[in-house]
Amino acid sequence: MSSNEHSVACSPSDLVAALRNEASSLAIFNLGVAAAGTPPHHEAFQGWLAAGFAGVMQPWLARHEPLRKSLDSILSGARSVVMLATNYSVGFGPAAEPLPEGHGRVARYARGDDYHAMLRKRLNTLAAWLEAKVPGSRSRGVVDSAPLAERDFAQLAGLGWFGKNTMLIDPRAGSYFFLSAIVTDLALPPDRPMDVDHCGTCTACLDACPTEAFPAPRLLDASKCLSALTIEDHGVVLDSLRPGLGDWIFGCDICQEVCPWNRHAPGTDEPSLQPRDGHVSLDLATLLALDEDGFRDHFRRSPLLRAKRGGLLRSAAIALGNRPHAPSLEALVAALGDAEPVIRGAAAWALGRWIAADVIPEEARRALEARRTLETDAGVLNEIVNALNF
Repeated sequence: MSSNEHSVACSPSDLVAALRNEASSLAIFNLGVAAAGTPPHHEAFQGWLAAGFAGVMQPWLARHEPLRKSLDSILSGARSVVMLATNYSVGFGPAAEPLPEGHGRVARYARGDDYHAMLRKRLNTLAAWLEAKVPGSRSRGVVDSAPLAERDFAQLAGLGWFGKNTMLIDPRAGSYFFLSAIVTDLALPPDRPMDVDHCGTCTACLDACPTEAFPAPRLLDASKCLSALTIEDHGVVLDSLRPGLGDWIFGCDICQEVCPWNRHAPGTDEPSLQPRDGHVSLDLATLLALDEDGFRDHFRRSPLLRAKRGGLLRSAAIALGNRPHAPSLEALVAALGDAEPVIRGAAAWALGRWIAADVIPEEARRALEARRTLETDAGVLNEIVNALNF
């Protein structure tokens, strides 16, 4: 049976209305429908890739770029995309609010359990409901699990407009929400796209970025973005970008925190998204003491696993370099002997910053000198030499 021959007990518009009610009962705050087709910004996406703005994600995104062009790569015979928005705003205070000394910042969405599991469960429930309502129809839920241009289809579905920081912004909810999708072979009535720009002349997000990751409005250079650097990039961070990380160790909320549309963003009481143990930040010395097993155990079912141990502890060391904390000296010195070169190199850089800032400089210098006699990795040795010359 083709998608045009599905037996529907109600009108397509009534079906969407009922689907919205089901979504609302699952704490999904907004739902919109877009017709299947080539994402309207696909050529711009190709140009973005060609310009090298994808950073370490370039190989993966380039490999899957042809698949993003057609929804048939996700579901053959796809006719519609049901886009869903789920609030994740948790915690209080802006990104600029001081943290306890020796702590690192984590993006709001990542302070609780891995959101993928929560969203996938809700998507599966909705997709099963839709297939039960229309026997013979097919639907597939997508939560970062397929090459789908989520923001393009969300804009087409009326869920928001593209802000100058490239985030999708809803006038009622700001930008603190997850996007997920149900691709279906049902021809559902599409919603009106949100094609207005409510950013006006505001450039708060562009001005606030500490690494100048926006070459132009609505253009992101992911090789400079703190979220990409602290989550996707597990290697050595360029010297020029390290100060911009500040005390961020996983993700970044800066360009969202300064956005006027987020001043009244609704919060969420979803238990799985609440900060683990009530902590909105992480103790950096404790992080640096985690071995591989300890890291996996500590962050089981957490989004922070995505950074991998090397990436997260590297960022923790950089954060201590940017915000020296004398009681963390022992942990930072121990990190000089870590099995992973990227962690050793970051620890060396951090101790060099302590020397430059005159924070227990003699202890920092002695630790670096001792490690220099043992170091066999050329890259780390270079970091140590540079640190001693701060």
